[in-house]
Order: sequence, then C-alpha cells, then structure tokens
Amino acid sequence: MKYQLVYTHRAVRDLDTLDPSVKQRIGKTLLRYELDPLPHAEPLKQSELGSYRFRIGDYRVVFDLEGDQIVILCVGHRREIYRR
Repeated sequence: MKYQLVYTHRAVRDLDTLDPSVKQRIGKTLLRYELDPLPHAEPLKQSELGSYRFRIGDYRVVFDLEGDQIVILCVGHRREIYRR
C-alpha cells in the first residue's frame, strides 16, 4: 500500500530553513519510505510531538500516520528537534 506524504505548515517552514543538499536527501528518503514507512520508523515516547520519527542522518522527521497518509509534523536536527 502506498502512502501519501502530507506536510504541515511547520514542516514546510522547517524544510525551507535547511541546506539544499540536506533538503534533497530528506526528500529522496521520504519518497522511498512512502511505500512502507513502519519498518523505517521509530515510535516516539513523548507523544506530544508526534507518534513516529524517521532518522535521516543527523536529521529527524516527526510524523503521524492517518489512514493512508504520512503527515509530516516537523523536521530538524537531532540536537534541536525534541526541545520544541
């Protein structure tokens, strides 16, 4: 089953602040994860941020699964993503 990527306004803002090469790497990886995201996802212990995260190098993508959609909530460096 193929999932659809949906970005929140915050996720779009987060991606706009990143370096173009990092943005491209995250984009390519997310497109690969569209087919089956759960084997690559880790559940989050603090559910106020989101339900799951992807680890892409030093960056984390926090997301929720809603039906057949992957809702990207926020994107950031591993040092800063959990402090928000």
